[in-house]
Order: sequence, then C-alpha cells, then structure tokens
Amino acid sequence: MSRVRAVPCVGIFWGIPDARGGWRLLLDKTPIPQAEPYGDCLTHALGHCEFWESLARLGESGLARRGLPAEPAWHEYEDFPRGRVVYVPGNRRFVVYADRRLQAARFIISVAAEFGIPADACVVRSDSHYRAG
Repeated sequence: MSRVRAVPCVGIFWGIPDARGGWRLLLDKTPIPQAEPYGDCLTHALGHCEFWESLARLGESGLARRGLPAEPAWHEYEDFPRGRVVYVPGNRRFVVYADRRLQAARFIISVAAEFGIPADACVVRSDSHYRAG
C-alpha cells in the first residue's frame, strides 16, 4: 500500500515557549500550487503581523476553541521567535528562515513535517527579519 504524501507548503511560523522549556509550533501555510511568486521564490501571502492580528481578534476563548495557544490574545507578534518557509523552484529547495533560537534540529524537523518538506530539500538560514523583540 502506498502512503499519501503531504502537499509541500510555504508559510510563516512562531516558536511559542512550552512548559518543558521547548517550543510549540504556531503556523499558517499555503500549498505550493497556491503560493505567490516573490522574486525567484514562492511564498505565503500573509505576513506575520497580519496573521497574528487575525488570531488576536479571536480572543483567548476563540483561540482555545480552535486548539491554538492564547499568546496572540496577550502579546505582540514580535514577542516570540519566528520564521518563514519559502520555495525556490529553480533549485527545488525549501528555505526555512528562522530565528537562531528555533534552529535546533528537533524544532526544524517539526517545521519540515508540518510543511510537508522532504528532508533532502531543505536549507535552514537566519534572517534579521525573524528575530524576536
């Protein structure tokens, strides 16, 4: 029996601290066929601020009903380390731009799994846009 592969996606994400000293992944993603061109890349249409504000409008109870963390109701989007996944069609690679605190192997593996990124097609990079305040 063959396994159904997840459609690879691009998008934005945050690491929200958990009670064990690790990170919970909060994200928004777009399947590659619906991604938007940006230079040589395909990317997610929404920015971090825009998406965070849409979550904040749900309030703590609305977030809880959707199984999401309460942090967007009480914090600014810049308060937590974040990142973005883009796809570079020219070399068939995904680039995970992430705050250095999120570049631990365990967290990157969870990002790759959630975004349907093949392990051999992923590069991790830092970028000053994705540092927490």
